[in-house]
Formats: sequence, C-alpha cells, structure tokens
Amino acid sequence: MRLGYNTNGLAHHRWEDALALIAEAGYRSVAITVDHHCLPPWSPTLPGDVEQMRAVLRRFDLHCVIETGARFILDPRRKHAPTLLSSTPEEQQRRHDFLRYSIDLAAALDADAVSFWSGTDRDQTPTETLWSRLVEGCRALCDHAQRQAVRLAFEPEPGMFIQTGDEFQRLLDEVNHPLFGLTLDVGHVHCLQDGTIAEQIHRWPDRLWNIHMEDMQPGVHEHLPFGEGTIAFVPVFTALKDVGYTGGVHVELARHSHEAPVQLQKSFAFLSPFVS
Repeated sequence: MRLGYNTNGLAHHRWEDALALIAEAGYRSVAITVDHHCLPPWSPTLPGDVEQMRAVLRRFDLHCVIETGARFILDPRRKHAPTLLSSTPEEQQRRHDFLRYSIDLAAALDADAVSFWSGTDRDQTPTETLWSRLVEGCRALCDHAQRQAVRLAFEPEPGMFIQTGDEFQRLLDEVNHPLFGLTLDVGHVHCLQDGTIAEQIHRWPDRLWNIHMEDMQPGVHEHLPFGEGTIAFVPVFTALKDVGYTGGVHVELARHSHEAPVQLQKSFAFLSPFVS
C-alpha cells in the first residue's frame, strides 16, 4: 500500500507546491481534490494545467486518486450542493456533469479511482425516491466510467444519506457494476461505531479502492491529527495487509491546512512504521 495525502489539507498552497511538499515528506500517492484553485472544469487554461499535473505526478513518482468533495465547488452559498439527490433534474445534472468531468480527469491522469459521496436530502424527500435518484445517478456514472476505464470509489459519510456499511452494501447491490467500489474512511467508521474498522475492511476486500485516514473520537465527525483521537491503528493496518490492499492510504486533514507542512511530516512519521 502507498501512503498519501489529500490536497484539501493544503488548501492555502498552490497545487504545484502542495504536490512537491507531499512528495518531499515521503508520500507516494496524492488525493487530488478538484477545487476552485485546483483543476476546476471551467478553467480557461485547463488543458495545459492537466498536462502540467501529469508532468508533476511523473516527476515525483506519485500515484493519485481524484476527490470530489470540495465544499463550495458548485454553489457558493450551500456546502456540498447540489448533489445526485437534489430535488430538481437541473441540480442533479450539475453534480452529474461535475462527476463526469472528474472521471475524464482521472482518465487523463491515470488515477486509481474517483471518490464521491451521496450528499444529504434538504427537502424531506421520501427515502425510496432518494434511493432511486442515487442508484440511477450512480449507474449513469458507471456507464461513463466504463468508457474511460476508471473505477468509482463511493464514500459513506456521517450525516449523509449513505453513511453506514449496510447502506453502502445496498447501494453496491443495486448499482451492480464491476467498476463501482468503496472509499473507506477509517474515522467515519469509528465516529459512527459502525462495527470495527477491521471488520469493514474485511467485508469488501475486492471493492476497496481508496482509503481515507485520520484520527477521530466516537460520535464526533471531526478529522483529527494522529494521536488526538481514539482509533487503534494496529488492527487497521493488519486488516489492510490481510486483504492484500495495495492502493493509496490518504491522510485527510482539511481543517489543518494552516499547519500543512507540519502535519505532513507528523502524519508520515506516525503512519510509516505501519507500512514498512
């Protein structure tokens, strides 16, 4: 497996500098969060920026995944909106178009996967209607991903429509596509007390395509530096090795961007003994 870092944890850096710092710290993978300052689809310099990103990844020998969870990328007033669950077809299409773009970007950068989530219901919509919207949206994305030979890694998220392992399993069964898999955030499992993290890793050994890593406290969805939460990491990495996981393990500390150079080093020092 490859230790990595999410660019959302370097929100105050130019993405070129962020990748250099990630590589210099010793990481071999990067989770690239598409945002206003990092490969947005409306950029007039996008083709050149993508080629520059390819060159930087090659220079530092970094693997990558594409992350789509920027808070205000599609709406300056509503965090994480619109989504595939939104009430109007127009809003659903905005999210769908953004995710299609992210799939195209992943193909251009030879990314391991595109990571995304369900979002939340803001309109008190019947549950089965939300399931229909989400499954239909995911199936359409799978069709596009298949044309681009890109894997989709769905992330259960506390407080969103899909947050638990059982909910993800239903979605996996209903989407029923070989390119549809899982982003497992170890902190989310710990926060929700959704079984043990090791149990969830063993549950989907063939669909585990992206890992998010941070510390966390039970019942509190706050990404913490390692050592500030209560996660026991030895069983986590033992389980990852048991299932033969070889992808990226990406540190996600978006709210610590103000101390990114320090957290990069501290996180690598904490995690590297587990993968050596």
